[in-house]
Amino acid sequence: MKTSDFYFDLPEELIAQEPLADRSSSRLLVVKKNTEDWQHKHFRDIKEYLRSGDCLVINDTRVLPARLYGERVGTGAAMEILLLTRKDLDTWEVLVRPGKKAKPGDKISFGNGKLIAEILEVIEGGNRIIRFSYDGVFEAILDELGEMPLPPYITHRLEDKERYQTVYAKHEGSAAAPTAGLHFTPELLKEIEAMGVKIAHVTLHVGLGTFRPVKAEDILEHEMHSEFYVVEQDQADIINETKKSGGRVFSVGTTSTRTLESVADENGMVQARSGWTQIFIYPGYQFKVVDCLITNFHLPESTLIMLVSALVGKDLTMSAYAEAVREKYRFFSFGDACLFLTK
Repeated sequence: MKTSDFYFDLPEELIAQEPLADRSSSRLLVVKKNTEDWQHKHFRDIKEYLRSGDCLVINDTRVLPARLYGERVGTGAAMEILLLTRKDLDTWEVLVRPGKKAKPGDKISFGNGKLIAEILEVIEGGNRIIRFSYDGVFEAILDELGEMPLPPYITHRLEDKERYQTVYAKHEGSAAAPTAGLHFTPELLKEIEAMGVKIAHVTLHVGLGTFRPVKAEDILEHEMHSEFYVVEQDQADIINETKKSGGRVFSVGTTSTRTLESVADENGMVQARSGWTQIFIYPGYQFKVVDCLITNFHLPESTLIMLVSALVGKDLTMSAYAEAVREKYRFFSFGDACLFLTK
């Protein structure tokens, strides 16, 4: 299967640059498997497609304000770092710009010295390992100095950091938001629970690899990025009870989907555990847990559109995207949503 099979032409003006004032007022394209009977709704109408006994699975990761702007100690040259993976309390793997000038032993100052980063080593791929020094609480300093690591296709400045967080974001560690969840409000979640729908939490810390394009012509040659996940026993129990009682599992986003499918056994039961997943879901994959998917509209030729195609078929997925373009839906992180129903 070729990467080009998942290409579609997207007018630049359809790439959403800012979140809507009301999260749940975004549009919702409803797609039923094996049919092109499109339904055009608003996200708050998601309740029409849920029923008592179903389970909504959400990813409660929280995005770090991981982009820091500072200057090289000694020269004053402008430097930027992007936090990728925490190695221990004060040691991180980071992306540094400009990279050629960032050598082991160099130091970068942020906030007039409130935070100092020393480059320890250059690792494979060009990323750096750095160690921070500071007075106080690192998370508080990062919240003060850091900016949200918005995707490269968003060029507008985000005024409110919380708009790149879900309302249920809890566990810090992501370099990008699980954007399908951005449409939920506390009120909408309460209404869904009042219908008898269970809500289960999983955690997957989203890495920047989620934006990495598939460069291989054959998708099987693509090396999938690795992301850390946690599934607690009580949340696994909620999902498994839903499956046993005949309810449907609605996965909110590709991150929740990758987590669930990574921890499922051969009988489709979710195992409570934590670890790193590199699962690559593409057409031909047999889903073990997920029945329905709530997601945003993804980049052409991305692993995310391949995951959607695995659930409902490539032809239907590409037809749905063509419909969204025709109807001028808003795309990507701050864009509109799509609900894919398989049963």
